[in-house]
Amino acid sequence: MDKTYTSVELAIEDIPDGAVIAFGSFFTAGKPTALTRALAKKGVKNLTIVVMQVGVGNEEILELVENGQVKKAICNYPFPRSATRGADHSFEQAMRQSAIEAEVYPMGTFAEKLRCAGAGIPAFYTPAGVGTVVAEGKEVRVFDGVETLMETALPVDFAFVHAWKGDREGNLVYRYTARNYNNVMAMAGKVTIAEVETLVEPGELDSNFIHTPGIFVKRVVETGRPDYSQSPV
Repeated sequence: MDKTYTSVELAIEDIPDGAVIAFGSFFTAGKPTALTRALAKKGVKNLTIVVMQVGVGNEEILELVENGQVKKAICNYPFPRSATRGADHSFEQAMRQSAIEAEVYPMGTFAEKLRCAGAGIPAFYTPAGVGTVVAEGKEVRVFDGVETLMETALPVDFAFVHAWKGDREGNLVYRYTARNYNNVMAMAGKVTIAEVETLVEPGELDSNFIHTPGIFVKRVVETGRPDYSQSPV
């Protein structure tokens, strides 16, 4: 099945207001820049974004924030670690003004919530966050003498991922740190859209080294290699 689209605009044209969208990346590594910028131009509103960081290394996410398109962010590294930069950071200012809601999770919990969504597992237990504000309102159980919190899976309506190579059937290969969240987000998405640097024909990828099988990917668009400088954190 050929899942390719001729442009990022066509690949995202049916995304509605109020959608929950995951954006792959680990800072600049593996970020779906072309899809994100197309979404900003599309202008859909009341989005819930699921992303590791908000505008730290993926500044195009701030376009969504500054356009007033985001109502909630689920993340684990939302702000610059510099207080001076934070004072000018549009997401931090939106939070301080109660214009955007945020949920923050440790990286491991964040990744597992997405993986469970893709694997059909509704919830899991983790010791991360026990005894903190993170535990408020959550079920606590003890396993082998260790208190743990119940965390639920995090399915998303759409997942935007960036791959080094992909074929027309949606099989993807990431490069280095880009594997960090892209794979679990691709699993969690009801509709996963992959931007790929290089599009190849089915059978050209080594099946032993495919990171995301095409069964998880609905749409593929070739965007070429991104041209950007490393952003300071």
